[in-house]
Amino acid sequence: MIAPEFSRVERIDTFGAGERTVEIEANETERGKLAERFGLVSLGRLTASFRVRMEAAGIVARGTVDASVVQACSVTDEPIPVEISEEVALRFIEEDAVNEEEIELSEDALDTMFYTGSAIDLGEAAAETVALALDPFPRSPNAEAALKAAGVIGEDEVKPLGALAGLKGLLEKK
Repeated sequence: MIAPEFSRVERIDTFGAGERTVEIEANETERGKLAERFGLVSLGRLTASFRVRMEAAGIVARGTVDASVVQACSVTDEPIPVEISEEVALRFIEEDAVNEEEIELSEDALDTMFYTGSAIDLGEAAAETVALALDPFPRSPNAEAALKAAGVIGEDEVKPLGALAGLKGLLEKK
């Protein structure tokens, strides 16, 4: 298994009966490696604040993940600065404790992350939160003009072809 670029391991035996706040921040090297992993132009900031506590069903971490990223436009490759602020609610469950029985999720179900050993990795949880918050097809303000110039038409400009064109005409006559 490859070690995560941004790892902030918290040992389970350090959690007491109450809730504990854990603040983490990625350094420049970690941000550079995460930017490469996620296909970003850059990752200028990644911080997270978690309230962590033990529960019967696992370790629960709630908090916020904040990041400043620059994505490349999927059409023009222009840089697009993006601010991310995501509320997170995670339940860490030991991988060995999971059986193959069906699990019922309640309305307040938390996102589940698995861990092995005696620690959870809040850094990787924060990194994955950022990855999920990214726009998979970011578009700059110039994207539409670039697509038009390349001859790509928009969905509203598409006209039915062939047999479908005739069908549309028949339906309009009714």
